Formats: sequence, structure tokens, C-alpha cells
Amino acid sequence: MAATGSDTSANALFGAVQVAAAGRIGVSPVLLAATNSEAGVLGKLVSPQNLAMVAAVVGMAGQEGTLFRRTFPWSAGCLAGFTVLVYLMAYGPLSWMVP
Repeated sequence: MAATGSDTSANALFGAVQVAAAGRIGVSPVLLAATNSEAGVLGKLVSPQNLAMVAAVVGMAGQEGTLFRRTFPWSAGCLAGFTVLVYLMAYGPLSWMVP
């Protein structure tokens, strides 16, 4: 997402890389591609361009740092939970969920 500014564009650009990496590490390409897409969406919570846009819309222009400090713990918590979920889907008891 950082390279293209768009999660959709990043998925199109790096999707083939994710699928190739999945084959190398023995993980489902579907799971790794979905993980890449979800991580891009998660990154939008703390992306500078989104923080600036939200700050302008809600009348907090110039207070992007405040928004970042308030959203970062949520982003980190979601990332931690998401990491555990993906691990369980790749190697653990939730592997039945991945085609």
C-alpha cells in the first residue's frame, strides 16, 4: 500500500509475489493473498493520507498526531489478533477454513 497509495493497487501489484511466496513457505496461496489484502486494510487505520483526510473532514486539521495516537493501539491490537488467527488457519486447528 505504501508504494501505490491504494490497497487495491497494491493487491494487484504484489498479488503474484504473495502467491509465489506462499508456495515457497508451504502455506495456502489463498490464505496468503487474503492476509495481504486484510493487512492493507488494517494499515489504512494509521496511514498518513487517511489521517489527514479524516482530520480535515471532522474539523481536526493539524491534529493528525492526536488521531494517530488514538487509532494506533486499536490497529496494533487488531494486528495481534489477526496474526494469531492467520497462524491458526495456516498451521493449527483452523486450517479447515482454508481451501
